[in-house]
Amino acid sequence: MRDRPHPLSPRLPRRTLLRGVAGSAALLVTGSLLGACGTKGARQTEASCVSEDLSGTEKTLVFSNWPQYLDVAEGDESRRPTLEAFQRRSGIQVSYTEDINDNNEFFGKIRNQLAACQPIDRDIIVLSDWMAARVIDLGWVQRLDAGRLPNVGRNLLTSLRGRSYDPDNVLAIPWQSGLAGLAYNGRVTGEVRTVEELLTRPDLKGRVTALAEMRDTMGLLLAAGGHDPANFTPAQFDEALEKLRRAVESGQIRRFTGNDYAAELARGDIAACVAWSGDVIQLAAEDQRVRFVAPDSGVMLYSDNMLVPNRATHRGNAEALMDYYYEPAVAAQLAAYVNYICPVQGAQAEMEKLDPALATNPLIFPDPALLARSKVFMALDETREREYESKFQQVVGG
Repeated sequence: MRDRPHPLSPRLPRRTLLRGVAGSAALLVTGSLLGACGTKGARQTEASCVSEDLSGTEKTLVFSNWPQYLDVAEGDESRRPTLEAFQRRSGIQVSYTEDINDNNEFFGKIRNQLAACQPIDRDIIVLSDWMAARVIDLGWVQRLDAGRLPNVGRNLLTSLRGRSYDPDNVLAIPWQSGLAGLAYNGRVTGEVRTVEELLTRPDLKGRVTALAEMRDTMGLLLAAGGHDPANFTPAQFDEALEKLRRAVESGQIRRFTGNDYAAELARGDIAACVAWSGDVIQLAAEDQRVRFVAPDSGVMLYSDNMLVPNRATHRGNAEALMDYYYEPAVAAQLAAYVNYICPVQGAQAEMEKLDPALATNPLIFPDPALLARSKVFMALDETREREYESKFQQVVGG
């Protein structure tokens, strides 16, 4: 069984909104498009956009996901063991596609149809928190039947319940989660414990990267400044941003990245960085001197979420698949491959049967103390989204 991708295998940036400085201008343009989509004519309601469920007679399902986000069989990557088991058990035939490479890019593919209450020929799509919140706000997804999701109801992690954009847990079901915190390479530097150290320590100058994902980098800075990333004011955002600006202008931060920091950290080309837990797990499997750090001030918790878009005609089949992946044994098998935080309670005990080392990894199964220090970034309306992204991009260099 293949437990995990090779630590330096390419992983597409699920969380980043841009690819290098060249992408920042495109981001601002996209932001204006998103704003335009928030007009009255683009919004839908259950009454204005009615979806028909044909699951009773059509045992099919179209599932769009990100690359490398589902377990594959050792020696035959065309086979997907957990998905094949679901199909055998349920009789539902799943068309599984890896066609989501970037939240904004995928949004651009589907926005016109969803705004017009037209089908996008997909029954499940997987979007990161901030984009899930956006399409939910626009009324573009179907409300799920909690009664058909008993495993989700029992096993969803407490820390992922009642999120601001889905307080009843019936619109966006977490597929996998992760943490944004700090990382360092112990071969080239001493331990880095705090955001303040990362931004100011003289021996790290020019050897630091931060994430181009505004929510993760700024969430960590807000928490380090004593503010709540889930509930902050514009003044508090500006205060945290000024600390970031000083670190950029002083040369402390080399650049802002997507997942491409991982190879640099492994080589020791950078000494420390703002990092995602899933990447660091893979690196540490090859070199235990690469460490992930959860600062006492807090870490950012994020999820990529399963949603059923409007006019999808197999909601019941989608609910069956969602609930299947919340069976602890299935969730453990998936987590053993993808190495992100498993959102399913009970999966840790099942993981002990598959891979005892992974079962004790706090970046896959965080303990209550770590989860208590985890925050989900505040949901933003379109005005705040554009304002904060614009300010952040000015510091990033876009």
